[in-house]
Order: sequence, then structure tokens, then C-alpha cells
Amino acid sequence: MLTSPTLDKLHDLNLLGMSRAYQEQMKRADYQALAFEDRLGLLVDEEMQDRENRRLNRYLKAARLRDQACLEDIDFHAPRSLDRSLIRELAEARWVDAHQNVLVIGATGVGKTYIACALAEAAIRKGHPALYLRFPRMIDELAVARVDGRLPRLLATWARVEVLLLDDFAMQPLTSAQSADLLEVIEDRSQRRSTIVTSQMPIKQWHESLGDATIADAILDRLIHNAHRIELRGQESLRRSKTGPDTADQAGVTKGGPADAT
Repeated sequence: MLTSPTLDKLHDLNLLGMSRAYQEQMKRADYQALAFEDRLGLLVDEEMQDRENRRLNRYLKAARLRDQACLEDIDFHAPRSLDRSLIRELAEARWVDAHQNVLVIGATGVGKTYIACALAEAAIRKGHPALYLRFPRMIDELAVARVDGRLPRLLATWARVEVLLLDDFAMQPLTSAQSADLLEVIEDRSQRRSTIVTSQMPIKQWHESLGDATIADAILDRLIHNAHRIELRGQESLRRSKTGPDTADQAGVTKGGPADAT
């Protein structure tokens, strides 16, 4: 049997999963009893799983999520009003298919970044590329890109990302120029892509942090009108009170569909 040439051809075709499965079949006598169609089906299944794993690893690396988070690790038994049904609904990533947003609000240390990263990770597992950006650094990057002529290319790159996670939104007041740049980012995504926003500031206080009032109205209209709102409860920082590997990432969630602007 010409095993070596066959393996070489599988590698040339980049069928790495099939190659490994083929070698495994050649080592084990129990595969010899299977019909050709069954063995071929197993090879194809292994190749599909291998490609899915590689795609997932590639998306996770490109996303640069701050936390290696997953929704399964959240402790729903903690007394923080965590709504399992809402998390389960968002985990299906239908909100990404519908080009909706998610707003995660809470005081520092209550787990908003972890939950946001977990939602992005869940979306990645459903096939949606994501990208984590810390909001203050994003604003600086926009300013630099405007000066050196990279702004159109940078905006186009971010506009293609299916789930953009903006962490620590509206922490500091924006200038009119910064607000205008932010509007370009949000406008490119409105009704086309999904955005996750985390903030320590209540939504009703965002307007005064977004610079020019007219531009702020436009930004908030595009972010809020089709957003799911998650409000994290808890007065004590969970970073100080955690007792297990996932406790620091627990938070209460107020169940709701698309958020109101208030």
C-alpha cells in the first residue's frame, strides 16, 4: 500500500486532519473491519473538526481578548442576581446575526470586562470574528492614524470586524475631534456589525462625556437603540473578594432586550 505518497499528497493539499486520521486508521486493526464509506466518512469528519479548531484558534488570537473568558465558567449561584436565561440567550450569538449591540455597565472590579470577553468568545465559537480594544487607547490610535494618513484604512479594518469590544467606554470627556472620530467608527458598524461596550459610567451619563452634543446624540442613537443592556450589581470589588478561579468574574445582570437611552 502506497501509504507514504498518500500522506505526502494529503499534506500538499493541506488536509492535515485527514492525514492524522489516516495514519491512526493504518495503526489500528479495528478500522480494517469498517466499510470504505465508513472509513472515508471518519477521515472527512476529522478534517472538518481540524479546520474548525484552527479557525477558532486563529479568531481567538486575532481578537486579542483581555481575559481568557468563557460563559461556562461563570458561577450562577453567587448572590448577585445573575440572570442565567439572558446569558444563555446571548451565548447563541443571534444578537450578532441581527447586528445588535451589548452594553455592560458596572463599577470597577465587578466583572464587566470578563463577561464582555466571554460574550465575544461565544460569538467567535459561532463563527464571528471579534476584536478587543480598550477605548482610551482606541481614541489615541484614531488621532495618530488621522495625522499619518492611516485613518481610512484603520476605519475600514475595524468596520469589517463582526464583534468589536470597546472596554472602559466614556471614562474621560472627549474633544469634538475625538467625538467625530468615534462617530465614524460607530456609523460604519450601525445596522451592519455588532459592538460590545463596557463602562463604569451609567448610560444616562454618557452623553456629557462624548463632546459635541449633536455628535453625541448620533453616537448614542446608533449604540443604544438596538442594544441589550447588562447591569452588573455589587458594591465590593470581586477582585478583592474572590474565593475561587471564577468568582472574580461573577456579576449581577439585569435582564433586558434592546436598551433604552435612559
